[in-house]
Amino acid sequence: MALALAALPFLSALLLPVHAHDGHDHGAPQPPVSKTIAPRGEAASAVVELVAIPRGDALVLYLDRFATGEPITDATLDIETPAGPARAEAAPDGSYRLPAPWLAARDPRQDHLDLVVTVTAGADVDVLPLSVALPKEGEPVTPGHAGHEHEGEGWLHQLAERLTDRFSARDPGAGLAAAGGFVLGLAAMGLMRAGRRAPVLAVLVLAATLVLGATAFAHEGADHGHPETRAAFVPPPADLAQRLPDGAVFVPKPTQRLLSLRTQVVAEGAFRRTVSLPGRIIPDPNASGVVQSSVGGRLAPPPSGAFPRLGTKVRPGEVLALVTPPVQRVDLSDMRQRQGELDQQIAIVQRRVDRYLKLAPGGAVSQVQLDEAQDELKGLKDRRTALDRIRQEPEVLTAPVGGVIAEAAAVAGQMANPGQMVFQIVDPGKLWVEALSFDALTPAADAAARLADGRSLPLAYQGAGLADRNQAIPVQFAIRGGSEGLRVGQFVTVLAATDAEQNGLALPRASVVRTANGQDVVYAHTAAERYEARPVRVAPLDGARVLVEAGVKPGTRVVVQGAELLDQVR
Repeated sequence: MALALAALPFLSALLLPVHAHDGHDHGAPQPPVSKTIAPRGEAASAVVELVAIPRGDALVLYLDRFATGEPITDATLDIETPAGPARAEAAPDGSYRLPAPWLAARDPRQDHLDLVVTVTAGADVDVLPLSVALPKEGEPVTPGHAGHEHEGEGWLHQLAERLTDRFSARDPGAGLAAAGGFVLGLAAMGLMRAGRRAPVLAVLVLAATLVLGATAFAHEGADHGHPETRAAFVPPPADLAQRLPDGAVFVPKPTQRLLSLRTQVVAEGAFRRTVSLPGRIIPDPNASGVVQSSVGGRLAPPPSGAFPRLGTKVRPGEVLALVTPPVQRVDLSDMRQRQGELDQQIAIVQRRVDRYLKLAPGGAVSQVQLDEAQDELKGLKDRRTALDRIRQEPEVLTAPVGGVIAEAAAVAGQMANPGQMVFQIVDPGKLWVEALSFDALTPAADAAARLADGRSLPLAYQGAGLADRNQAIPVQFAIRGGSEGLRVGQFVTVLAATDAEQNGLALPRASVVRTANGQDVVYAHTAAERYEARPVRVAPLDGARVLVEAGVKPGTRVVVQGAELLDQVR
């Protein structure tokens, strides 16, 4: 027993180094390599940006504009390779492919490849040194670690196998394990001769525990000479867009082109301060009109047979509806009485005219008397006809201007009150915007209207009212350019410039993304395939741009197209 106790420190010293021998480097730990990002290399200049990815026996290259991120598909790439100068060929997907059989013949210990790429894109010529990381070879793995083939075997058989592996010449810890086993064997034999069986059992258990534990630690990553050793299966990288642990977003070049990501190098400048005003679309007063009934009455369709529908184009003077004035019972009684009086007068004058016609040839009645009687008869008949026309002839409603029917309230048989609008006609190509401002705007102020869908409309100042409306000044602007898709009464936001100036970085509104916590961020393009979110403070500038007051430095490449899609990468 004393011999066994004396051998334990020596045995521990022999077995402890075996625990550290697991087939790995003992230097600084290497950073883990993502299984979804293939080794690659990148280079950039002030004009172009290049990414190279080894793919089997070829090298795939992607070339973009450095400032905007636009793909360059018609450039010439001459590359100095280990096999001599070569030229990459343009592929249908917009990339460039360089056959590289020397990749398979490289030294397995080589972890990178240095190339020199000459890029000729139009009038731009750049020479880019390129260092490409190379994929590492897969390490061998024994079948014993791939499954559970040894489950169910006895500990004696396992001990024998471990001890046999320890004696392998390829394992530098085999001698240490053998020495420990020899010392424990001597201790066990001495105790058995002395008749002490319990200590013998303790020594054997200790021997099995130490030897098996040391063997398990040393067995990882080492080849023990089994004939059935095989290489570990390493899945091929897929180059997936992903959010990295530090919050940055990795987007490979093929995905960048699929999402149409574009960037802009921001520069600081002085801009006039803008104010945001509520507004709405109104028709141009000189190119619009309303159709109303002057006397009121019952509506009837025009001679064409149908009322014009909404959106129908009409011409000036075109008949849109008819209004039959109503006749009350009292008025009808008066009209009938008046008609009777007129009929009686017409009959009396008619008999006088007939008598004058008989006497005029003999000279009993002068021609003057005959003419006066005829004129009186004609006037009475005209009055009688006009009275009938009032009861039967409707009022004709015509279009005062040309345009499109924007509003219609005509139904056959409906009673229209005097002054009631029946139709509204608007010229869709001539629309205005009316906004309410709390500050006086100068006539030369630039303004733009922003719609709910993000569109921006340039505006021209027309005038401002002198009377307040809801404690604000009404200001009218004419829409310059196209006005397709607009409707009268639609609400807009008017951004009008003032005389005050402020400094900052101007960016398109689409480049600013609102995060889940309400913070405005922009994405900076810090590397060829890396984007970082930068919190910013913005202020409205005009209908299409915002002013970044803090958070981004001049010269930063900021994503101006596709930022919303980039923010969805997880």
